[in-house]
Parts: sequence; structure tokens; C-alpha cells
Amino acid sequence: MGRAVKDAKLDKRDARLKLAVQKEPHWRLVSEGAHLGYYRGARVGKWVARFKAPGSAGGYAKKTLGEADDVRDADGETILTFRQADDAARIWFAEKARGDVEVVGPFTVATALDEYAASFKIRTGAIPSDLKSRIDEIIKPALGHYEVAKLTQKIVSGWHEARASSPAKLRTRKGAETQNERAVDDKEGLRKRRATANRDLTVLKAALNKAAETRDWLPITAWTKVKPFKGVDVAKRRYLTDDEARRLVNASDPDFRPIVRAALLTGGRYGELRHAQVKDYDRQSKTVYLRETKNAEPRAAYLDDEGVEMMEQAVVNKGPQAFIFMRPDGTQWMRSQQLRRMEEAFDRAKIDKTTFHDLRRSYGARLARAGVPMAVIAEALGHKDERITRKHYAHLAPSYVSETVRSAVAGLGIVEKSNVRRLV
Repeated sequence: MGRAVKDAKLDKRDARLKLAVQKEPHWRLVSEGAHLGYYRGARVGKWVARFKAPGSAGGYAKKTLGEADDVRDADGETILTFRQADDAARIWFAEKARGDVEVVGPFTVATALDEYAASFKIRTGAIPSDLKSRIDEIIKPALGHYEVAKLTQKIVSGWHEARASSPAKLRTRKGAETQNERAVDDKEGLRKRRATANRDLTVLKAALNKAAETRDWLPITAWTKVKPFKGVDVAKRRYLTDDEARRLVNASDPDFRPIVRAALLTGGRYGELRHAQVKDYDRQSKTVYLRETKNAEPRAAYLDDEGVEMMEQAVVNKGPQAFIFMRPDGTQWMRSQQLRRMEEAFDRAKIDKTTFHDLRRSYGARLARAGVPMAVIAEALGHKDERITRKHYAHLAPSYVSETVRSAVAGLGIVEKSNVRRLV
């Protein structure tokens, strides 16, 4: 009878570094016959995996997954965190369980999307909900059955154009027989649908390009020659004034008000804030660590004095694992539960309706109007590229050009002064 494996504590870096340096890896059971291991070398630690089909004779098949992030930060490819190594091991275990054979049947778009999603999760630790919904609800139903080898530019461009003219899906009651939709019936609606179609196309291209990295026989021109619609990705200009922000907070339901305040004072997205836990708030550094972000890259939200006071009130009498912002029954706010509450708050505040995301834009706008450098705003909002920040906020910032123009031009004397002003 084989000797039972004693599970090693591998998920924490400090615990791994306390393990003995030895020739045999320290193993952790994943499932019967499948183990994730950590080789503790004198210089570097490595992730390894071993697999033996339950009930089979012979020894284990083994594989080195990558270097552990003991010294250097993980990159998701050659240096892996525990979670990334665990995901990579499970993918390998599934391959071994199939008998080291390729999936029977044609290589389809659905398979390429699944591979891309798995690779994304290994690199970043999670699949953003927006990416998952685009894959599962939009691309797969339309293109998933196609063999990638038989894709043509006509197929891909036809799908892209059809997406641009399709009705926009609206929130629908769970279990409803039909999906609520809004038809595209004006110029602005068409622009928005084209912008959405471009984002869908970006995901499809990324998945197919990833598949083509190891399959040089795939027809990459079938998708690379399909170009996105131009001039449709327009920066949104809806920002709340300080007065509107105060009115909105006062008009919000008392149970929903804390998360509205948090969005205005941190620039956090609804999804980021609803996942935030008490342990993520650091009183000393005056930050809230947002773990569940849009691009799956955690970041810190920086608090001013008012933000600190807001957090202190929100975390009182709560344990470290509790959610900072909770529903009245003590449970987590769920996806889309902000929509109706925002609409009602805007009605009561008598403000033009917008979305929860515009609270984040209002935070960025306040920073820009105060003269905060674009690079700092980009860091505060978690933008990967400063160009995104400039696109949305550069026009709000005090600039040398605008001040020079206003001071140099004295006017033509063609407008008579009036005391009549619009009431805000």
C-alpha cells in the first residue's frame, strides 16, 4: 500500500519559505491521484505537478509548471503564484485524465474561447465578469460552432456588422421567457451599438490570436483583416457637479447611501466596492484595497479625510471578513442591484438620470479640475494607459493652452452684457 501524502501548506509564501530544502517536492493533494507540489531548492522554489489515474498501475507522470513567486513577482507565465500554479495543474490533470490525446473533433471557436479564458485566469487569477459574459452570452452562441480552420473574413465581418445593428439587451427578470431589448432607432444608439460590437470583436480576436500562437495552420487573415468601426468610441462627458453629488447622496436610500458615498470619494466601480471587505481597509495608509477589479488587477483606492471618516463609519462593529458595504439583511450587494436604486435616487434628487459608473467619472473629474496630473489620476482610477485618462479628463484640467488663449484674446465687443442668467 502506498504511503499517504501529508498535505504541505503551500498557499502562503511565508509558510513555503519555512519548508525544508529537499530533493523531493512538498506535495498537496488536489484530487485522487493528482497532487500539486512545491520544490524547495537552495536558490529558488518551483511548482510541480504529478498525476496517476486512480486504480492504475505504475508510477506518477510529473510536470514542472514554473517558478514560484518566492523572490520575484509572478508574471503568470514563467513565475506563478499558488493560485496560478493550482489552475495550471488542474488543466494538466484534465489533459492526463483524457489520456494525453487531443480533444476529438474539430477545433472550434468555442474551444478557442475556452482556452483563452483559462489562460487569462492563469495569468491574472480571475476572469472579469464582463469578459465572461461576452464569451458565454454573445460570441459563443453566434460563432462557437464554427471550425476555426474554416473561418473566413466574410463570416467574422458579417457577425461584427450584425452585432452593430442588433437590439441592445436590457435587464430581464430571471426565468423570463423572453429577453427585454431596445431597438437601435437613432444615430446615438447606432454609435453605441458599434462601440459595443468593437469590444466584442476585440475579445474574439484575442482568443483566436492566442489559439494561432501554437497552431500556425489557422487562417489568421480571417479575423485580422476585419477592422473595428471608426469614430464610435466617444468619451462620455457626464459628470456630477459637487451640488448634484450632495443631492444624490441625500436622495439615496439609507441602506444604499454608503456605497454611493464610497463611489464618489474613491472612484471605485460598483463591482469593486461590493466585494470590498473590512480587512481591505488600511487605516494607517488611508487606503482601501480593491481586489475584484475590471481587469483583474487589484489596486489601492486613496482616501482623503472625508473618505477616511466614511470608511470608519462603514466598518464599525464588523469583523475582518465582513463586506464593508452590505444590504440591510447583512448580505452582499449583488450584481445589477444598483440599477433601480440609482434611478429612484436621481428621480428624488431631480437630476438627469445617469449610471452608477458616472460616480466614478465624477471622482476623476474632480481631480482633473483641481489640477491633479493625468498620471496621478490614471493611477488612482486604475487605468492601464494614461491615454485613457486624457481621453476622459484632459479637457477639464487647467492647461497652459487654455489660460494663454483666454488671457491673450480681449474679445470683439460684439456681445452685449446682460444680467439674465440661467438658474441651476
